[in-house]
Amino acid sequence: MSDNPIDYKAMTTSVDRDQTEISNTVSSSPQILSFVKIIEYLSLAAFIGAWSLTRVFPENQLIVIWAAVFLSSFIFIFLANRQLASYSRNRANELEIRRKAELYSYLLNPNTSAENNLITPVREKALRYCQELIDDYKNTRETSRNIYYTFQLATVILSGVTPILVLVDKLEPSQAFFKWLPVICPAVASIVASIVTSFPFQENWISANTTVELLEAEQEKFVLGVSPAYRYDDGADEAQHQQMAKMAIENFITQVNEIHLKQIQKPDETRSKEQNTDPAQSTESN
Repeated sequence: MSDNPIDYKAMTTSVDRDQTEISNTVSSSPQILSFVKIIEYLSLAAFIGAWSLTRVFPENQLIVIWAAVFLSSFIFIFLANRQLASYSRNRANELEIRRKAELYSYLLNPNTSAENNLITPVREKALRYCQELIDDYKNTRETSRNIYYTFQLATVILSGVTPILVLVDKLEPSQAFFKWLPVICPAVASIVASIVTSFPFQENWISANTTVELLEAEQEKFVLGVSPAYRYDDGADEAQHQQMAKMAIENFITQVNEIHLKQIQKPDETRSKEQNTDPAQSTESN
């Protein structure tokens, strides 16, 4: 029993040290990214300048060599900058998740005790799992929305331009290219419209947006402990406190999985409904 306070203190010191290290890393990342970005732009500008000089002095091989060097430097720095940006985002997300994991403990007791820090890694893991699902659904939402709007806009533009192209064809009969445009544009518009109606881009966008809102709301409930399922009593002893904290995490994971599974099962339910309604419709038509 006498060894427990020493272990708690060591664990608390380790958590504080890790958080300080992450904070220093994230705070220094913007300066590094800005410096690398400036070098990237300078290398691109140098390549454009060298390439322009090759137009003026095509026989000067030294300028061609410098242009190749600047282009290689730009590609290398561009790829390195993307890696640094990805690393910085991951570290920032890790710090944000750790802060979320400790937020409710701080709200529960401003003088956070050592035993609260023991449950923090588990809360951090649960929040990271939820955040990964949120990011995945956000990517699905943005991709589906962009594709839907792009195809819809293309359909409207191609359909509206077709009458104008018919008039241009009559004004310029000698141009063979204009003669094909009144045929090509409606065909492309029809293909684009068929793609939009065949693939549920709008449904995926709306469904993913709904799932993101539900997951973010559930995450905030868990972080702040505003729901009875995620709230545990401050007056309980250490054993009860740990048990209630574990139950809150279990309830959170269960709820997140239910939201995620409902989203996954929606396409299967839609297909099964279509298969069940098709025979009835064919019978009525007969």
